[in-house]
Amino acid sequence: MDAANPNTDTPINLGKRVMVVGGGNTAMDSCRTAKRLGAEVTLVYRRSEAEMPARLEEVKHAKEEGINFLTLHNPLEYLTDEQGAVRAAVLQVMELGEPDTSGRRSPQPLEGVTKTLEVDQVIVAVGVSPNPLVPNSIKGLELGRKNTIVVNENMQSNRPEIYAGGDIVRGGATVILAMGDGRKAAAGMHHQLSGEQVLG
Repeated sequence: MDAANPNTDTPINLGKRVMVVGGGNTAMDSCRTAKRLGAEVTLVYRRSEAEMPARLEEVKHAKEEGINFLTLHNPLEYLTDEQGAVRAAVLQVMELGEPDTSGRRSPQPLEGVTKTLEVDQVIVAVGVSPNPLVPNSIKGLELGRKNTIVVNENMQSNRPEIYAGGDIVRGGATVILAMGDGRKAAAGMHHQLSGEQVLG
């Protein structure tokens, strides 16, 4: 989309006061990248630090780099300037309630208690799920939980001509696992096309 060009319709404007929403590894990467590009960065997460899904070392490194952590807050509204660019975020102050189905304590809003944070860029890094367009557009494809594609050990789906790997199979996972899936799928395709038996 030519985002590096400042005259395009959708340029990337490097923020000076960046808010990152989320508590996972992607949020930590986003925080640290924005910081290295010269921004003052605040991470906003709706639960406490103890409930963050990010790896402990990722949190530690983000703090070492000077990221501000604002836990038990959740975006409620974004305010814009005359040009439509974000200028502030209204945050709902939260408290922890009972544990949810994942075992983490569920965040509950403290009614009427908000905080406004002046920002010029917001990066939302929450939730990981596959794009439903691909699995739902292929007739007869066996799907798993959350529209993931079900595959065998060779990354082959129930439709023999379709192989899949990475997040579309695993849900949110690492690049390393996705690369391994790609390698297995390539080997499976090679053996299928050449008529050779797949070696375990």
